[in-house]
Amino acid sequence: MEQINSIKEIAQMCGVSASTVSRVLNGKSYVREETRQKVMEAVRTTGFRPNMIAKSLKRGYARTICLMVPSYGNMIFPEIMRGVNQVARERGYTAFFNITDEKMENEAAAYDQMRNLRVAGFIICSAIGDESLIYQLREEGVPLVLVNRFQKEDVGRLDTIAIDNYRAGYVSTQFLLRAGRKRIAIACGDPELDLYNERYRGYADALREAEIEPDPQLVLREPPEGQDGFYDIVKRIMLGEDAPDAFFATADSKAFVIMRALHDLKIRIPQDVAVIGIDNVELSAYMEPPLTTVAQPLTRMGREAMTRLLYQIEYKKENGILPPPENITLPFDLLVRKST
Repeated sequence: MEQINSIKEIAQMCGVSASTVSRVLNGKSYVREETRQKVMEAVRTTGFRPNMIAKSLKRGYARTICLMVPSYGNMIFPEIMRGVNQVARERGYTAFFNITDEKMENEAAAYDQMRNLRVAGFIICSAIGDESLIYQLREEGVPLVLVNRFQKEDVGRLDTIAIDNYRAGYVSTQFLLRAGRKRIAIACGDPELDLYNERYRGYADALREAEIEPDPQLVLREPPEGQDGFYDIVKRIMLGEDAPDAFFATADSKAFVIMRALHDLKIRIPQDVAVIGIDNVELSAYMEPPLTTVAQPLTRMGREAMTRLLYQIEYKKENGILPPPENITLPFDLLVRKST
């Protein structure tokens, strides 16, 4: 069959208008089912592919969005990606994934590259404490949503989605206290990321409420080499005086390193030391013993982010400006398993 290169040719084949074919290809509902099936059959048999570049030039953006993540190594991001992709597919969008490797220059280059491709907006999981580039995009009217990582001052100025990280830290520590643990160590994350500061604040307040002053010796800071450095820190603190009887890890990945160190020291979990994490990544259920953790709704986080981004895109199309920013706080669950 001769190559079909335009919507107009498909329309002639089906005996309908070009606008009807366009509505079918864009997933619009106000087309008769019989007509829709005829158009889709013509598209299938001819192998027709719409010129997406031409379409994006006409409307000013492509039906694509960019999801910015700091790394593939962090196990929470594949779940967030899944949620974003689910909604993107449902709404006829394609999601590009861009990895920044925690470097500002990579993030800046990605924004330029994606904007040259006329992406419709950004979902940003890679903010590292300096949001100047993100604020610039917002001021230029670019739809964007921050997920999981943002600062207090971003709330009300940018669209944000996360759990209540303070509450997650508080609930985790309170659970360990109620289980009879007295010397609870915390494995902290990057202090430049507000989510870790909030989890520490919840930990400290839960201890003080139980009339236990936080012990600086039990506040374990992430070393320069990253969370794998917790392995040596845990071995050192467990071999010293007044070793902890529990660890609160501010991410599951940190809890895995802690558990490996305890196993290597032949310390029993949870009989001697309890361990709790935050995230509920898939691996947490398969640790030995399975890890008690605060379950973030990661897939839902991605779905909410994509839904909010699409709302911004449509709102701007109708009103010429972005809607007022919204802060979405999602619920979490404490999953009690055998590590506590």
